[in-house]
Amino acid sequence: MPDVAGAARGPRRARHPERSASFHVTFEQLKSLIAPEMAEVDRVLRASLDSDVALIRQVAEYIVGGGGKRLRPALVLLSARACGYEGRHHHTLAAVVEMIHTATLLHDDVVDESKLRRGHATANATFGNAASVLVGDFLYSRAFQLMVGVGSVRVLEILSDATNVIAEGEVLQLMNSGNPNLDESAYLAVIQRKTAKLFEAAAQLGAVLGGAAPEREAALARYGMHLGTSFQLVDDVLDYSGEKTEIGKNLGDDLAEGKMTLPLIRAIAVGSPGDAASIRAAITDGRLTDFAPVLAVLRRTGALDYARSRAVRESEAAAACVAGLPPTPQRESLLELASFAARRTY
Repeated sequence: MPDVAGAARGPRRARHPERSASFHVTFEQLKSLIAPEMAEVDRVLRASLDSDVALIRQVAEYIVGGGGKRLRPALVLLSARACGYEGRHHHTLAAVVEMIHTATLLHDDVVDESKLRRGHATANATFGNAASVLVGDFLYSRAFQLMVGVGSVRVLEILSDATNVIAEGEVLQLMNSGNPNLDESAYLAVIQRKTAKLFEAAAQLGAVLGGAAPEREAALARYGMHLGTSFQLVDDVLDYSGEKTEIGKNLGDDLAEGKMTLPLIRAIAVGSPGDAASIRAAITDGRLTDFAPVLAVLRRTGALDYARSRAVRESEAAAACVAGLPPTPQRESLLELASFAARRTY
């Protein structure tokens, strides 16, 4: 059982087994460390998204230039270097991972009828649903063209499996829209497919490029799965407690879309019958007008602290998976990413 009382005092910084003080890396240092390689990833992205179809160029540039944390491509870069990779294919695969992620966002925003992402109007709000769906399809197909160029069947296996699992996760989430009876284990199964699977693939790809032993490849894959799960759980918390200017979207979007997330599931499990009825009604009808009373229930039941504590546990599990890597700045960056995922506020 998570330490909910401890979580109420604020999330613990994820423990870093066998951490070397000489290589300690903060999140800001992490971004500086990989900035030159991320610049190369952006160059690959823009070159790969060039098209003689003007609308494709326009929508793709709008999305790629819209910012974002770029955590998934960073995972490819860091895991590859942490495993001793010296080539340049990691730039290509980092771009591929970002294209797949971007394609899922384009499709998600259409399905969810979202209007705001990263503080800007969504592509579907700007260009229309049809353009967003079709450009998302273009991103998927271009990503597969690029990954074929790497010349690795193992890479193709990992990414084709990941895209299929992500699609299943999207459908599962759609099926569970407006379903107030979703329990914690079923919800975790959804986010592990929908969100964490691409984190898993990103970390695993770096290990494959670096020729890592099977057990190390598996450990990095587990790292990515735990990291992605932690990241999504914090997103669940921020949808009810973040600052709009920081998280780049409207608070309560999940509630308005009828999405059962971990804070709501926890509140129903431990709250009063009246609390549970309030949440069930809000989810069933997708009522954003119920945001304030639902938020009051989440705070009263400690559900937000519980979800944050679960995110911390996932980050600690992620950190344990990379403890056996050689002590390098890249390993420390992976550990810092795990810590950041659980404690972030945006």
